[in-house]
Amino acid sequence: MSEMATNKPAAALERRPGTFRAALKRDLLLAFRNRRDLVNPLVFFLMVATLFPLGVSPEPAFLAELAPGLVWVAALLATLLSMDSLFRADFEDGTLEQALLSPQPLMLVVLARVTAHWVMTGLPLTLMAPLLGLMLFLPAEGMPGLMLSLLLGTPTLSLIGAIGAALTVGLRKGGMLISLLVLPLYIPVLIFGSGAVQAAVTGLPLAGYLALLGAMLALGLVLAPLAIAAALRISVSG
Repeated sequence: MSEMATNKPAAALERRPGTFRAALKRDLLLAFRNRRDLVNPLVFFLMVATLFPLGVSPEPAFLAELAPGLVWVAALLATLLSMDSLFRADFEDGTLEQALLSPQPLMLVVLARVTAHWVMTGLPLTLMAPLLGLMLFLPAEGMPGLMLSLLLGTPTLSLIGAIGAALTVGLRKGGMLISLLVLPLYIPVLIFGSGAVQAAVTGLPLAGYLALLGAMLALGLVLAPLAIAAALRISVSG
């Protein structure tokens, strides 16, 4: 009897990686089917870099000075643009309620959803960033800092944004409310991300900025799934 009792937790732990993989595969398949939602953030990201020189100044020196912060602001807003629909479809068709009643750990399910969101949004933004950097005359020395900072910072943006999306999933028009909730939490990521690019341009060490971005990502991976799961339970039960 005691041997069976000790085997149950072990079996549960063995099922958890399978739960995450299955949820991630499902979310990626659903994301590929809704390609319009994937293209919108990328188009917005590209439009910012295209229209900003026309509205301010096409002077290369001026654009190169603003490029680190501008690329990061565009990435932040593009990520925020896709947050309102993160849990919306599952809430409307009842899938989210079934996930709350399921014996599977909700934290793994939401972590898989956020991972799929980053793969389909944050990763393409990171890969497109050098193109925007070239359009804004960002010096070649700043490209490594731009790529590394976005690679560490965009998952944190997805984790923070998912908390706001979970809190507002029960509201019909929660997009503006998500912005009000998560923008203050985005500011540290924005500061250290653009600071890393600026440091790379000026030849200063990047390790401190990247370490802070990595620490925020690690903290988000530990705490954000707990907050997202709690927020979903509050939204659905309310």
